[in-house]
Amino acid sequence: MYRVINKRTLTKRLFVYFLPLLLIGVLIGAPFLLLFLGASSLMFWHYRQLYRLSDWLINQRSFNPPEGEGTWEQIFEGIYRLQHRNRNKRNELAELIRRFREGAEAVPDAVIVLQRDMSIVWCNQLALRVLGLKWPADHGQRLDNLIRHPQFSQYMTAKSFAEPLELHSPMGIEQILEFRVMPYADAQLMMVVRDVTRLKQLEQMRKDFVANVSHELRTPLTVVAGYLEMMDSDDLPPARVWEKAHGTMLDQCKRMDSLVNQLLALSRIEGLRRPEQDKPVDIAKLLKLILTEAQALNREKQHVITLSADENLQILGGEDELRSAFSNLVFNAVHYTPDQGEINICWQLQGDKALFSVTDNGDGIAPEHLHRLTERFYRVDKARSRKTGGSGLGLAITKHVLSRHESELMIRSTVGEGSCFSFSFNANRIKQRESVSL
Repeated sequence: MYRVINKRTLTKRLFVYFLPLLLIGVLIGAPFLLLFLGASSLMFWHYRQLYRLSDWLINQRSFNPPEGEGTWEQIFEGIYRLQHRNRNKRNELAELIRRFREGAEAVPDAVIVLQRDMSIVWCNQLALRVLGLKWPADHGQRLDNLIRHPQFSQYMTAKSFAEPLELHSPMGIEQILEFRVMPYADAQLMMVVRDVTRLKQLEQMRKDFVANVSHELRTPLTVVAGYLEMMDSDDLPPARVWEKAHGTMLDQCKRMDSLVNQLLALSRIEGLRRPEQDKPVDIAKLLKLILTEAQALNREKQHVITLSADENLQILGGEDELRSAFSNLVFNAVHYTPDQGEINICWQLQGDKALFSVTDNGDGIAPEHLHRLTERFYRVDKARSRKTGGSGLGLAITKHVLSRHESELMIRSTVGEGSCFSFSFNANRIKQRESVSL
């Protein structure tokens, strides 16, 4: 067991060492000579032990200290214990730093630790991808030298970090970043960079939605109000004028009613869904009803519409919602395909999935419009859409219906050749009709 040597023990050891030398020196008549030789030997021994200690501390070929003798044994043991404690503390500190870095890497935002002079101390991996930093090459570099943007330099120089800074990505991609800076430790700053592109898009979509709803409702209300102002109970317009006004007001009221109904349908679809209420839906039967309605819309355009449907292929889902998704694609094809065009509706099993597609040979859609077609009120040709009575909500409803049924809308289109709108259902939603044996 390790014991600390006190002064009394050291004094006792020196007394036991020098007393025999003194007695022998007295007997031979040279006490001082023997005491000198004994002191020299003791000093040489101590210097030797000190050299071994110095060699071990500097070279340290082994973590264990050399074997000591006498008092030096306890000194070596004490240094070894102190070194062992320090190593344990270093391991604990390294583990703490590792856990901190793992936690920082798990944060879904880019994190950068800066000195007050904006030199980089540390950053996580996401900061390398979002801001284009290089690690460890950029360690110690000033961040404002790496992100060369006047607004960023002004923001960091002002040192007013109460409000975040929003900038376009320095990587040259369509991305909006939000910079937040917080004082960190005594003389450091922590910067958190977040991708707010989606939030900005949603905010813009909300603004567009309000503007579009206002515009869509304002137009028919203006028409109805204008005709009502023309009318006077004592002086009604001629029958021919009244017939036209009545028909126009009725059409505009129907348009408003349709828009409100679609908005309500979209709101319901975006609400909570209960999968346990799903039931087998006879899609072939549903498509035949939709085809009948499409033929009624098709009287003037005289399209050639063909339906190829697997009679035994059913789907687990909400019938009303699925009807909206299927009918929106079919009716869009009827509305936007030029006169006497061809429309092919297909419902079949493809591999382990149930595939639905509507293909037409119409004008097609330019590539820059494809990714925005499912946005609310988005129209490729606004004048043409209003002429056909479209509200711009059909594909948005279809998108949400498919999302709730674990599917997504796929669009292929070539300008001048036509378009194909399709989606598929996974095997877990497929129900084959049971054949009845006689």
